[in-house]
This record gives sequence, structure tokens and C-alpha cells, in this order.
Amino acid sequence: MAKRPKTAQKPSSKTAEIQPAKGKLGVMIPGMGAVATTFVAGVESVRKGLASPFGSLTQMGTIRLGKRTDGRSPKVKEFVPLASLDDLVFTGWDPFDDDMYTAARKAGVLERELLDQVKPFLSSIKPRPAVFDRNYVKKLDGHHVKKGKNKMELAEQLRADIQEFKKSSGASRLITIWCGSTEIFLKPTSAHQSVKAFEKAMQVNDEAIAPSMIYAYASLMEGVPFANGAPNLTVDLPVMHELSRKNEAPICGKDFKTGQTLMKTILAPGFKARLLGLNGWFSTNILGNRDGEVLDDPGSFKTKEESKLSVLEHILQPDLYPELYGKMSHVVRINYYPPRGDNKEGWDNIDIFGWLGYPMQIKVNFLCRDSILAAPIVLDLILFLDLAKRTSELSGIGIQEWLSFYFKSPMTAPGLYPEHDLFIQLMKLKNTLRHLKGEELITHLGLEYYD
Repeated sequence: MAKRPKTAQKPSSKTAEIQPAKGKLGVMIPGMGAVATTFVAGVESVRKGLASPFGSLTQMGTIRLGKRTDGRSPKVKEFVPLASLDDLVFTGWDPFDDDMYTAARKAGVLERELLDQVKPFLSSIKPRPAVFDRNYVKKLDGHHVKKGKNKMELAEQLRADIQEFKKSSGASRLITIWCGSTEIFLKPTSAHQSVKAFEKAMQVNDEAIAPSMIYAYASLMEGVPFANGAPNLTVDLPVMHELSRKNEAPICGKDFKTGQTLMKTILAPGFKARLLGLNGWFSTNILGNRDGEVLDDPGSFKTKEESKLSVLEHILQPDLYPELYGKMSHVVRINYYPPRGDNKEGWDNIDIFGWLGYPMQIKVNFLCRDSILAAPIVLDLILFLDLAKRTSELSGIGIQEWLSFYFKSPMTAPGLYPEHDLFIQLMKLKNTLRHLKGEELITHLGLEYYD
């Protein structure tokens, strides 16, 4: 038998053109509540040496290069040119006028001892008046809001805010990341199909244009990348795809993958890998933060429910495995329970079956901290979107599907189903970084070790 030639260790492609991360990176956050304040307080705590950035792939993760025997596993932040935490500067918008220290105290996520050590910094960040409409978030009623004769005028005010922040902060680059509440359930309409149609709809205050879409429009018009941390449509629309590509402002979303859904994207791939069947998966949550209050409204819950329910369907592929998953019952409940605050509790009852159809059960009780899980996601998305903006191969393609790792409902090209398997998502992310740097993609084939 002829000996198989050894695998050549040549780069998979030439190195992509990546501009250096020079100067300050401005972070703009619509929604300065629990997630945003936990993120910003955390960044400042890490910068001051008070804490570690646990949970952040960009800060603590490594990436294997070449063969396992090569022993090359640099940190991600040493492999690709990411912005330094020291270069981050912050602003945001909120319908409540609390500065970030006050908002963090009210959110109740972080202990006062830690908050007080970063109080001067947090107190200096005051929200700008928000584009807010209670018709889209029924359970909130803030008064720190912009006023205008129509939605186009509000968008122009946001663009002025963006321009002013870039000038006053000295930032050379900007990122917008939505950390606001879940809006009511909306479907795409003719108003969302093109920039011309969208702008006309804003002029007449079309109800199909939600506040989050106005933030996205303003950001993308200014060439600023946009990440959507909620299940709202926001940038998952033809108009935003068009603007993103035209202005080379990368987009990604939607809905940060934190508690219960994170567990589903870990467990469900295991069931499918072992061909274990699923009769039903019952999920319920209790939480008491502002997110829980907002989701107490049926319209906002419908938006979140759609995001949560899609995960199992895409991972388990019942069309391909009808005997295993064709009749599964998937139920999701969210209950607002004020005493719990940001410490969400997720209960899952999972009815599986195995060899010869014999039933088994798994119970999961995840006592998580929603904002603690979300904060490192926010950080990674900001740094990776900035990398995409500076990378010639990524800046003009619009949707950054390689960032699906961070979302419950990842965005994809039209007609393409999203990949929800957490482990495939991570492989996709790291292979994208390898590709940009001209390194071999890792397939885990492993045959080259046995030549």
C-alpha cells in the first residue's frame, strides 16, 4: 500500500488585510440597565486590577494553531489585533436619567463594595435621552426621552449624538450594542425592504418602525457596526443588510445567549450526537429584573418566546430524524418574580428515550445570574465587531455569521438556516480567525498523525 503524502502545513489562504487597532474605541449602548452597567463596571474593574474577565473569549481564550504536536495555542487577543480594554470609552441612551453608578446600584447585580471602587468612573457616564415609545415596551414608562415630529427626526438626533460623542471622546472608531429591553413582537413589512421605503416610513411614523430600528439605522448610516442583544427584529431586515454592506458597518444578532438557552445549546447537541430521542422539553424561568418586568407583557414575551423556541428545532433537525424528534413537545415559560432580582432561575424537565424506546428523564435547575453571563458577551462582541470593521474581507459583507456563538437567534444570509450547536459555532468562530491570519483551518480529521 502506497504511503499517503504528509499534509502540508501551508496557510489556507493569504493573510487578510487588517487595519491596526489604533486610538480609542467608543462603545455606545442603547439601554443602560443591568447588563450595560455590569459590563462597564466590569471593564473598569478589570482595568484597575480589581477583578478578572472570566467568561470572555477575547480576554482569556486561546486558539490552537497547526497540529496538536506543534504546541501553538496563543491567546486570541495575541493572535488577532483586538482593541485594548484601556482604549474603551463609553456612552449610551436610556429612558431613565440615572448615571451608571446609580443604575448599577438599582440593578442590584454587583456588590456595593466593588461598585464603590469604580464609582467615580461610573458616575461620570450619564445617559443621553433615549428614543423610546411605550407602545413597543409596555411595562416601562421612562421620561428621559427625545422628542421629534417623526421618527426620521429622532434618527437625525441620534446621528448627532453619535457625531458629538466621537468628537468629544476622541474615539477613532465606534460600536453600537443594543442592551435595551425586548420590544413587542413584529414581523417584517414593506417598510423594511429598502432604505428608501424605510426612510419614507419613518417620515410618516409607521408603526412597523420600532425604536431599536431607529438606533440601528442611525448607527449604520454613520458607518458604525451594530450588535443586537435582544430578540427584536432590529437589524434582521433587508434595509439594515443593505445599509450594513453599503457603509461597511458589520452587523450581528440577535438575543444574547445566556442562561437557559445556553444550557440547551450545550445539551441538545449531545442528545443528537448519541441519537437519543426527545419526547419533550419543558422550560420555565423566574426572574425579577427589568427584563423580567418587560417580559411580563404578552407582546414582549412573544418576541422572546420565538427566539427561545427556535433553538431545539434547528439543532435536532426533526425533518432529518423524525423518529427521534418529530413529535417533541417544547414549552417555554417566563415568570416575573421581583424578589429574585437579576438572579434568574431556570428549570428544565427533559424527557428523552434511548435503546428500544425506553424513557429517561433529566432535570436541570440553573441558578444563574443573567447580567453576569451577558457582560462578557457584550465585551467580546464589541471587540470582534471592531475587528470585522477593520478587516477588508469582513467589513463589507454585512452579517457576521461567525459571531453566532453569542446569540440565541443567530443572523444568517437570507434562506440559510442558523447553526445553533454551541460547539460548531465555536469552531466556526475560531476557523474564521485562523482564516483571516492565513493559518490552516482545523478540521479535527487527525489522519496526518498516522502517516
